[in-house]
Amino acid sequence: MTDLKSRFTGVFTALVTPFRDGTIDFDAFDALVERQLEAGVAGLVPVGTTGEAATLSDDEAEALIARTVALAKGRALVMAGAGANDTKKAVDKVRRAEKAGADAVLVVTPYYNKPPQSGLIAHYGAVASATTLPIMLYSVPGRCGVEIAPETCATLAGRHSNIVAIKEAGGSAARVTALRLACGPDFIIHSGDDGLTLPFLSLGAIGVTSVVANVAPDVMVAMVDAFQNGDTHKALKLHELVAELTDGMFIESNPGPVKAALAISNLAGPEMRLPMVPVSDANRERLAGILGRYASAASNFQEMR
Repeated sequence: MTDLKSRFTGVFTALVTPFRDGTIDFDAFDALVERQLEAGVAGLVPVGTTGEAATLSDDEAEALIARTVALAKGRALVMAGAGANDTKKAVDKVRRAEKAGADAVLVVTPYYNKPPQSGLIAHYGAVASATTLPIMLYSVPGRCGVEIAPETCATLAGRHSNIVAIKEAGGSAARVTALRLACGPDFIIHSGDDGLTLPFLSLGAIGVTSVVANVAPDVMVAMVDAFQNGDTHKALKLHELVAELTDGMFIESNPGPVKAALAISNLAGPEMRLPMVPVSDANRERLAGILGRYASAASNFQEMR
């Protein structure tokens, strides 16, 4: 478990999927991944929520996972999004991710169905039995309408040795303590909310699955590293540096704002797949201002490192 925890420690970037004229822009994707690797992120998360997994075909998702694995070349752990609200489909997605070479899978709670906790136990049990890959549970009640109870998490971890982690995106730092008390200190916890990364780390989480890292991977890596190295003052300064940018990533539904920010920065296009659409003109202008202020503040970043 110690080695596994070390592999899940740090910043995991929830990668966007760039599109051009309705198809995946692989050239832009490759450049985005390389930028993340150069910044020293610990993990890459293709085909998650930020990657618009809901509107990707199975073949597109598998191709993106395989491409991420090939680009990473072992420099970062590849944790593929592999959730569905149909258990049979989730099992198939996990198997496809394993076939594509993923190191781990991120499996969101079934959305729309709103299963009871017993349903979550059965669902995740079927997924865990279908793969040998490490599984990170993903609790995001704001999108899925159901939260994984700490006791449910403990049951799953006790029954399935490959259920090793959770991405907690319920917006409450208190959940970290509840999960640690239920599951024990060796169970891996990631923050699923960029703005809560620092308080989550202070309570025992060991990493973040990050949206804002698409735009500012170096700062996110430096912040988490600073905290883990005991420099809480520096970690707080870096948290404050990226705070407005973090808020900006959620002025509309993810991944609209982060795609707009990448487009403003000439890193990828803003195109999305329906029913998602690019951010409003007013919010794009607002994001441009945020990025400008961030760039100015980050000019001192090298000194802070």
